[in-house]
Amino acid sequence: MPNHLATETSPYLQQHANNPVEWYPWCEQALTLAREQDKPILLSVGYSACHWCHVMAHECFEDEDVAAVMNKHFINIKVDREERPDLDQIYQSAHYLLTRRNGGWPLTMFLTPEQMPFYGGTYFPKEPRYNLPGLVSLLEWVAQVYQEKRAEIGSQNGSLLQAMEANLPQSAGSVAMTSAPFAEASANLADSFDPVLGGFSKAPKFPRPSELEFLLRHAARSGDQQAKEMALFTLRKMAGGGIYDQIGGGFCRYSVDERWAIPHFEKMLYDNGPLLALYADAFAITREARFQQIAEETAAWVMREMQAPEGGYYSALDADSEHEEGKFYVWDTQEAARLLTPEEYTVAARHYGFDAPPNFEDKHWNPIVACELTDVAKGLAIAPEIAQQRLASAKAKLFATREQRVRPGRDEKVLVSWNALMIKGMVRAARVFGRDDWLASARRALAFIRATMWKGGRLLATYKDGKAHLNAYLDDYAFLLDALLEMLQAEFRAEDLEFAQALADTLLDQFEDNTQGGFFFTGHDHEKLIHRPKPAPDNATPSGNGVAAFALARLGHLLGESKYNTASERGLKLFYPMLTQHPAAFGSLLATLDEYLMPPQIVVLRGAAAQTWARSLAQEFLPATLAFAIPQAPDMKLPALLDKASGNPVNAWVCQGVKCLPSINNLREMLEVCKSSAVG
Repeated sequence: MPNHLATETSPYLQQHANNPVEWYPWCEQALTLAREQDKPILLSVGYSACHWCHVMAHECFEDEDVAAVMNKHFINIKVDREERPDLDQIYQSAHYLLTRRNGGWPLTMFLTPEQMPFYGGTYFPKEPRYNLPGLVSLLEWVAQVYQEKRAEIGSQNGSLLQAMEANLPQSAGSVAMTSAPFAEASANLADSFDPVLGGFSKAPKFPRPSELEFLLRHAARSGDQQAKEMALFTLRKMAGGGIYDQIGGGFCRYSVDERWAIPHFEKMLYDNGPLLALYADAFAITREARFQQIAEETAAWVMREMQAPEGGYYSALDADSEHEEGKFYVWDTQEAARLLTPEEYTVAARHYGFDAPPNFEDKHWNPIVACELTDVAKGLAIAPEIAQQRLASAKAKLFATREQRVRPGRDEKVLVSWNALMIKGMVRAARVFGRDDWLASARRALAFIRATMWKGGRLLATYKDGKAHLNAYLDDYAFLLDALLEMLQAEFRAEDLEFAQALADTLLDQFEDNTQGGFFFTGHDHEKLIHRPKPAPDNATPSGNGVAAFALARLGHLLGESKYNTASERGLKLFYPMLTQHPAAFGSLLATLDEYLMPPQIVVLRGAAAQTWARSLAQEFLPATLAFAIPQAPDMKLPALLDKASGNPVNAWVCQGVKCLPSINNLREMLEVCKSSAVG
């Protein structure tokens, strides 16, 4: 019989609906049962594409004996960290405070009926292994501790709450903010930079797009060539590694080795949106064909595999297929040789590394760029054009065959925050490359969110199977506002500007801390939990506080509405002391600081050729410049900054802060003015 997860929208929860464990979603019914029966709560947090979540589920939660112990001693609650990031943040933080070790997924926490965590870990096997206790013996011990050591648990709970509250920043009053953190952040990243392989760590290696975005922005403003080269070198190395799907496009979550060769094969929407924007920016800086190729293939993958018929973007692809990690993506060289002509295989084998020993589990090959195509052509004494033709033909055959394999699972829920990251990435890339099809894809996703997940002036966080629900979080509002500002630069519509203002107003009304400044992760009328985080550093996704402050300030400049700039400044000042201690961890807030110290350049284009000029400007890397081609619509109500006179063919108004230069009606002159005034 299905348990209480059968009617949930989360694919992750549905994966556990037929476990013998009597799972509940996080709900009042489960919390009430824990209080009434005086049972501790076993909280298990994961997500559908999580490999070790699947391992623990198969070993433990599908096992009748384990389930019997869980059902006897605990109220068992399963949480999808993607639908409930509020709970995940709280209990990941608690795990660290209790164990002094970083958490992860699956997260396994034991709570009192009052939701207070008193013990926890991550993955546990059924039997003792990997220096970990077996789950059954652990369950028995935790149940005994709960019954016999209530006083100790109560004392620990008080200390834990104090520690969590102490992590919230407190206003330092008057704060003098300077540009010093920019150079320090760049220097910190240089200290950890891998000059041979790229990236900023040993294995495992994560893309860390917020840091790369900071380096490119800092280099553009300051001329820091080292910062620019660290970012571009890392992007090149990632593009040539197995973390990038060389056959089908798109990036996996991270590389398990330091060479970017072998990924953890799950593909997440939230990585690919920012990375798509970064590769478009890298092309704008360098005009390198490889960066254009990565952007084109990633956008194609998004539209082919991740966009729902209704318009929204799906969340993730699983790492596993047929119960094996990476099986969909890796190759046997004999299979590849059978598919290709000898000429095609010779080129593909040298390029993808099929002529080297297997790089995945000593028996399979995950394609990487083992040898650049120009070098392959030289080695085979053929023209580069011939090598390119043979590789393209080989790649098409490999892709067609791979499409016939059993596909990894796809998490088909639509999350506002992750959709917003992808919308921004698609729009940014569309602007750089002039791709109307990419813009149309982003427009469809935006229209879906507005029609389906914007209800009564509030966002809902998640959608699947016709149901949108759960109060949206800070990230949903902040990322969507930021994406709308990008969309307005690609295609100005008054209704999008109105939507942006409505989002900003709700963000201030529901999330701003009017006492200390900054923004809480949950709204003021959200379910009361044991803690209310106010996160500031960037993690796998940008910081909601950083993006909110950044987008609000830009909207304030655009509309001439000071309340948005004031809220942005208060948040920036609240987190500034933290930022100065570890500046590289705050890329989103560093961008906000950059535009606080020097307001963004706003370019208003009016006239018949305004869109053409906007596309020319978009091909330049000017991260602190916003450009709007305002259509000729006499009844359109515009804020004063945008309400400029049209020209023939165009009047370009370059503004910064409260000052606008005289109108410019020569495209080359406009580009030179924008580039020269964008440098600090």
